[in-house]
Amino acid sequence: MILDDKTGLVLEGGGMRGIFTAGVLDCFMDRRIRFPYVIGVSAGASNGISYASGQRGRAKFSDIDLLKLRPYIGWKFLFQGKGFIDIEYLFGRYPQEYHKFDYDAYFRSPMRFVMVASDCRTGKAVYIEEKHDRELLLQYCRASCSLPFIGPIARVGGVPYLDGGICDSIPVARAMADGYEKNVIVLTRNKGYRKPDKNFALARLFYHKYPAIREQLLLRYRHYNEQLDLVERLEKEGKVVVIRPEKPIVVGRMDTDEKRLSDLYDEGYSLAEKALTFVEMQNTGEKGL
Repeated sequence: MILDDKTGLVLEGGGMRGIFTAGVLDCFMDRRIRFPYVIGVSAGASNGISYASGQRGRAKFSDIDLLKLRPYIGWKFLFQGKGFIDIEYLFGRYPQEYHKFDYDAYFRSPMRFVMVASDCRTGKAVYIEEKHDRELLLQYCRASCSLPFIGPIARVGGVPYLDGGICDSIPVARAMADGYEKNVIVLTRNKGYRKPDKNFALARLFYHKYPAIREQLLLRYRHYNEQLDLVERLEKEGKVVVIRPEKPIVVGRMDTDEKRLSDLYDEGYSLAEKALTFVEMQNTGEKGL
């Protein structure tokens, strides 16, 4: 299958639910499907970066196999000041050990890969592309994945960042603004899900220096639900293809259960195959989306 130059891929985050996205992306790589433009948020960025470098199975390895070799989720890391996830290890030693990241393949790729992070000073999403500097690439990917409350603020060039999902959880509007009119969107929640209102009282304690990001945390549920409304409207209009879990989600954001994670990965792979078959049927006589 050949994608035209106006087709984008949008990857939601979701912590360990991102293993669903890893399955989708491995299916794409097995089918030799390469999008000209990929935009990822949080776990979508960390999984998507291995898709951008063409390293099939690397995201699955980090989400499942690495947990057995070197557990990186737990309270001990929080007490050590690293956050509930040892993000220093994931974006420091891990890319150099076990399953090394292929920087050369990433930098050679013509694919536009965009990472979304949240600027704590402005409370706005920032959209980052880095195709030259190895250290900056991982620093920005880490910034996109810096979960609020359970992890430290990431600083790149003196700028404080948190998880991109705070300000733009499903950046399909950004993909369209960048000129990619047709999009495949990978979500990590079931159809019909809506985020409940939460009273983030902790925001005032944790981020008293950054009132703009506190406001975004308080309003995140509303903005996220509005984005889901947009996705479902675009889906009904036939303007996007959405790949999302169909079975009830049992994987939690910080889940480490190997079977639950493996099952969700398998579902992602299977539903990606199903979606590709549907797209091919809809494009009889064509090769693109």
